[in-house]
Amino acid sequence: MNRRENLKLLFTGSVGTGLFMTGCSPEEQALPPQAVLSGGTKGYRTEEEKQRDQELLSETFFTEDERKKLGTLVDIILPKDEDSPAASEVGVVDFMEFMMKDQPGNQTPMRGGLMWLDFEANEKFGKTFNELSNDQVIEIVEEVAWPEKAKPAYQGAVSWFNMLRNLTCSGYFSTEAGWKYIGYVGNQPNVWDGVPQDVMDRYGLKLEEKYLPIYLKPEQRGIVAQWDDEGNLIG
Repeated sequence: MNRRENLKLLFTGSVGTGLFMTGCSPEEQALPPQAVLSGGTKGYRTEEEKQRDQELLSETFFTEDERKKLGTLVDIILPKDEDSPAASEVGVVDFMEFMMKDQPGNQTPMRGGLMWLDFEANEKFGKTFNELSNDQVIEIVEEVAWPEKAKPAYQGAVSWFNMLRNLTCSGYFSTEAGWKYIGYVGNQPNVWDGVPQDVMDRYGLKLEEKYLPIYLKPEQRGIVAQWDDEGNLIG
């Protein structure tokens, strides 16, 4: 089972996106990038919330160098495949930018982890992280991606990578692409044609004849009902 399938099972099981982040409900901390960049979820944000979002969006936390590191890492965590785009393609780095400003307590550990990448890259390869080859990047990621296997000296970096992975998943599975991947459709309009006739027959029930002309018929679903001044249905 690959990484994507593991994440898919996680998000369709008992642990949802909201459980990855502490201190916020899923609605508060799992805004898709499209909603964040438009000032909030349309119809469900107060003016104060919209103003706060715009203030946060006017600030910049990550440098271009840091964004490049994040783009590399989020695509390792959730890469492009035949069914879905990569994490960087759906704005996960932008989501992290917003979250760093929305939850400033995460800024120091996030920046510390990004600095550690350069330290580790220099120690191993004499380069900055953004100068590494893909194989060299994976070598560093492998040191911190598996908490049970990580060396004690890497425990701080493991905690940081866990936060990064959680943010990546929260951002990705808050987008339309993420919803599609896990098969989430949300509330959908339904059609009900009444109690099936065989069930009515089984219990000896039938609709009252006098109401048959005004019962909703399948072919009339798109017609808006009209009422007279006394509250009687007229069409």
